[in-house]
Amino acid sequence: MATTTTSSNDTTAASSPSTPLPDVTEVTIHPLVLLSATDHYHRVARGTRKRAVGVLLGSSSRGTVDATNSFAVPFEEDSKNSEVFYLDHNYLENMLAMFRKVHAKERVVGFYSTGPQIRSNDLRIFDLVKRFVPAGTITPPVFVIIDVRPGRESIPTTAYRVVEEVDSNVPTAGKGGDGSGGAAEVRKTFAHVPSLIGAMEAEEVGVEHLLRDINDPTVSTVANLVKAKLSGLSTLTEKLVEMKDYLTAVTEGRMKPNSEIIANMQAIVNLLPNLNVEELVRSMLVKNNDMHMVIYLSALIRCVIALHDLVLNKIAYNEEVGDGLGEVVVKAKKGEAGEEKKEDDDAKVSKK
Repeated sequence: MATTTTSSNDTTAASSPSTPLPDVTEVTIHPLVLLSATDHYHRVARGTRKRAVGVLLGSSSRGTVDATNSFAVPFEEDSKNSEVFYLDHNYLENMLAMFRKVHAKERVVGFYSTGPQIRSNDLRIFDLVKRFVPAGTITPPVFVIIDVRPGRESIPTTAYRVVEEVDSNVPTAGKGGDGSGGAAEVRKTFAHVPSLIGAMEAEEVGVEHLLRDINDPTVSTVANLVKAKLSGLSTLTEKLVEMKDYLTAVTEGRMKPNSEIIANMQAIVNLLPNLNVEELVRSMLVKNNDMHMVIYLSALIRCVIALHDLVLNKIAYNEEVGDGLGEVVVKAKKGEAGEEKKEDDDAKVSKK
């Protein structure tokens, strides 16, 4: 998981290397939030390069954020100048006041965007949304990207929290004006937070009713298993490509190295099994050949059974059609015999 720096703060510090905000350990997104964000995107930004932005409502406890509801906020940003954007504060305040009358326990826990990537204005939006968080709240608001693209195979949510990091590579002007100084610059950045899709019992029932119109009952269990395997492999490929892009950016100097991310990658690589063992390769080949033989025999048996059924159908059809032709031939012969007898009678009458 990468930590993406989007903009900087003018504050400087000369003490600790990192000053993190209170930690957010987990973010749970409920189905109602996904439905609301998808509807918001299709109404506002479908078919364009725009994105939809809204406010997340819910509760938080001991670093766990539970987003149970949300509402859309009028939002516009200039495509030419990334620093220019518009967010309707009055609309946000009025909606919050109405939601408090209906759901008194729900409060602002963050904001969402349809992304699908972090943009330079997101930190500024975070500062604006933070003003509406109730006073005395320990857990800071979160930022969730909800990917509404239909081709996505993995979980459509990506959660972030804001941390403060000291960038010691930024020089400050010294006494001699040579660009060397003492204090380093503190930057606010987004760091990944584990996210999951959770639902209460009532929400699970509603989702099941919605899925009844989506799932195809004619699809077999084997097809569903194969589809799940393909979905898992495509997600694994996506994550590997993301890791490769991060390492490439760090190598080229476009991104600062993060020791935690690199340690996680090293742990993943260390957990990979050694596939160069001769016994393992031989067993894999034998198992693969056995499975292919079963598949080949199954296809051959199915083909023979299909041909057998075709022959039986052909025989039955010929018997039915053959009986009908026999009756027609008998009737034709009887008709010819009658005509010949009539001609003989006419010939006898003419001779007399």
